[in-house]
Amino acid sequence: MITLNQCTKYFHRGSVNEVLALNQLSLSIENGDFITVIGSNGSGKSTLLNALAGCFLLDSGSVVIEDRDVSHWPEYKRAKLIARVFQDPLLGTCPSATIVQNMAIASRRGKRRGLGPGVRSADRDRFYNELQKIGLGLEKRLQDRVGLLSGGQRQALTMVMATLVRPEVLLLDEHIAALDPKTANQILHLTQEMVSSQYLTTLMITHNMKHAINFGNRLIMLHQGRIILDVKGREKSSLSVEDLLQQFYRVQGEELANDSMLLT
Repeated sequence: MITLNQCTKYFHRGSVNEVLALNQLSLSIENGDFITVIGSNGSGKSTLLNALAGCFLLDSGSVVIEDRDVSHWPEYKRAKLIARVFQDPLLGTCPSATIVQNMAIASRRGKRRGLGPGVRSADRDRFYNELQKIGLGLEKRLQDRVGLLSGGQRQALTMVMATLVRPEVLLLDEHIAALDPKTANQILHLTQEMVSSQYLTTLMITHNMKHAINFGNRLIMLHQGRIILDVKGREKSSLSVEDLLQQFYRVQGEELANDSMLLT
């Protein structure tokens, strides 16, 4: 479904701050894959998601989604195919608009806009039903401004908004990292339910190796802009955190000075 072929990206090229963020990275993603992405800080995890989302043009290589070469598509055009949830709960929603207004905007992703009512009665019914599924009571607060919600409530709302129009690809960029453990666990299980029920092709960055093992059907590890480990199925489910660390050492041929770079 998705192919990244020999993708290379430099930042600050030609300067003393030059960084090779993606190093001829290639990855094939099947329809319905739920891939967890791990790696040390600066390994290229967020750059990989940004390359898919079209936040920048690659220096070389290509990105193909459903047989469409989107390598030169700008971010707004790729947004028809891609939904994204960020680490910061404040991103992805408009705090001064109501819940129903935010959801109305999300429901028109990739569609033509025109003059007409922003929120129709049928929309309200649909939004009510979608929010009711997550069990946080937000369906009773449709007229509340999003800025009044807690971080966990906003992130749950963002998850619902990201999937109102089923995306070809869902990108989750450490989307629970800024939440307290209890709320993070709720959002993570909500993620699992939404991905499973809608059969969404998903990439989820995480620093938590247990989450990387327990969620999704495939795991990739990045280091210095390259994929150094790619496991799926039974091989993935049988892994332990210790196994992952040993895999990293064996494939890379070196030990990290501090394991906390990988594990939190």
